[in-house]
Amino acid sequence: MARLAIASGSPEPLGVSVWDDGINIAVVSRNADAVWFCLFDEAGEREVARFALPSRTGDVWCGFIAGVKPAARYGLRADGPYGPETGQRFDPAKLLLDPYAKAIDRAFVLHDAMSAPRPAEIDTASVMPKAIVTAPAAPVTAAPRRPGFIYEVGVKAFTKLHPEVPMALRGTLAGLAHPKAVEHLVRLGVDTVELMPIAAWIDERHLPPLGLTNAWGYNPVGFMAADPRIVPGGIGEVRAAVAALGAAGIGVILDVVFNHTGESDVQGPTLSLRGLDNALYYRHAADGTLANDAGTGNVLAADRPEVVRLITDAMRHWAGTGVAGFRLDLASVLGRSGDGFARDAPLFVAIEADPALSHLTIIAEPWDVGLGGYQLGNFPARWSEWNDWYRDDVRRFWRGDAGTLGTLATRLAGSADVFGMRRPSAGVNFLAAHDGFTLADLVAYRHKHNAANGEDNRDGGNADFSWNNGVEGVTADAPVVAARKRDVRALLATLFVSRGLPMLTASDEFGRTQGGNNNAYAQDNATTWLNWALADYELAAFTARLAAVRKAHPSLSADVFLTGRGEPLPDAMWLASEGGGMTPERWEDGRRVVGLVLTTGGDRTAVWVNGGDEVQGWLPAPRAEKAWRLEASSAEGDAAPVPGAKSFAVPARSVLVFAEG
Repeated sequence: MARLAIASGSPEPLGVSVWDDGINIAVVSRNADAVWFCLFDEAGEREVARFALPSRTGDVWCGFIAGVKPAARYGLRADGPYGPETGQRFDPAKLLLDPYAKAIDRAFVLHDAMSAPRPAEIDTASVMPKAIVTAPAAPVTAAPRRPGFIYEVGVKAFTKLHPEVPMALRGTLAGLAHPKAVEHLVRLGVDTVELMPIAAWIDERHLPPLGLTNAWGYNPVGFMAADPRIVPGGIGEVRAAVAALGAAGIGVILDVVFNHTGESDVQGPTLSLRGLDNALYYRHAADGTLANDAGTGNVLAADRPEVVRLITDAMRHWAGTGVAGFRLDLASVLGRSGDGFARDAPLFVAIEADPALSHLTIIAEPWDVGLGGYQLGNFPARWSEWNDWYRDDVRRFWRGDAGTLGTLATRLAGSADVFGMRRPSAGVNFLAAHDGFTLADLVAYRHKHNAANGEDNRDGGNADFSWNNGVEGVTADAPVVAARKRDVRALLATLFVSRGLPMLTASDEFGRTQGGNNNAYAQDNATTWLNWALADYELAAFTARLAAVRKAHPSLSADVFLTGRGEPLPDAMWLASEGGGMTPERWEDGRRVVGLVLTTGGDRTAVWVNGGDEVQGWLPAPRAEKAWRLEASSAEGDAAPVPGAKSFAVPARSVLVFAEG
């Protein structure tokens, strides 16, 4: 190793930057008395040098260290006041991950030493991953694109059991980008994948004693370093996967967690931000305790300039891989300050003003568990939001709840009651997501079955609006199985004929079950891994057909709300099964069937939704030299009505889609 020497450094850029003859390191800490850069050997095991950063500009500690090269392993330490009751947690015995680290040499594994209080003076260097000095690569800029069909994917779960992906790649991002994995996405018609978190995370402390591990990754430590368990090739693997998916016409959205970190509550481990400046980076209540609007033990103070910069710098880092956008987990946290949530929160304003981010797709999960945390419809106008009103109202209709036809119609039409001042694609329509029941379990379980999570079935939601067709869980009863398949097909058809931005969770297109577990975050096993050997490929083909029909017909996917007006044909006509249009009285009479004719430009489609018994449907006369044809039917066997007939059977609990051509 070259002779090392430290000198005054530059406060910009933050983190480690590689120069010709060494590195510059810049770290933000307002309340520290000292910050050290700790260099380790090539194995990341032995600390070989420690340098106190000699310069301070405002709240930025910095130094230039000659002789340090790319690939070197390092960590940080900081000293200052210690008093958890006052929000200060400095402890120089704790090795810390640089918040700007772009790579780490191993995954995080929880260890008791990480949570030891300062008086214990237990050094954590032996149990901490080390950051890796990385030279920057030229950023890849994604062209602006509008998603049409989002597919939510857990990286490990998708390929862990995939028989055609090489064993060495299974469970990794490279495996997801393998041609055989991409082939399924293309066949399904996906144009955007939303990757569940790939940034480095750590297990929640209650999991190891139960023999469980975090399978989802929503417990981050480093915002910019990929987790070696699923992205062993680091940022290069991310860039390669984004390029491979892009070559197939598929954009990538990253699910990012900036609302909290895995340092958890006051009893949690000291890993990075807590040790650098707990009082600065985390939001605290008036009594000095950590705010907990995420339900995880802490939340970032996302209204402070230092935290805004950390988050936007992290987003720019990932944007440089060519990703098409981000989904912000528990995004209401990110809009909070001492005065509550605001649409013009500092972070939101910064994202929209940033030239590297303002053209990317941004999707908010518009809620958290804190007071006033439910903010559906209240995010910046350009953004999209997960629409749980859509999820719940569609589920309630197909479950058979009374009085739900009108709300179903509102969801089919794009949820103007929520997004009427914006556009339908402001709402991400989904029926199931990573948290909650799978689509197959939604129609097979009335109650959650989360005993495997070790919390006596207390965890997970209690309002899934699910049903079981008379038998709870797995059954060989043929009529029940058929009824469940019928309901899943009807749910899928509803999703793809609704205005808004459709999202499907991986494997819901082929009937995967989690055995009724509606909070499988701790099941890094066959519960969450996609079992390709048991996939229902007929259902997958039906899903692909729905996606193709939606893509082919602008009247189904147009990003404008329905008005009932237009010349020569209105953009929407609601049809009653007995003939004529829907009237206020018909909307209120308890019926469970409705037809909808949609016209956008020269494209005209018709949809019949029947949540009850078989009824008669009808279609208006086609335009000159055109005829109606059946494009898709959720009824078993896709039995085709006679297009030329004045009326036709709309099967029980089905969705029919017609096109004029």
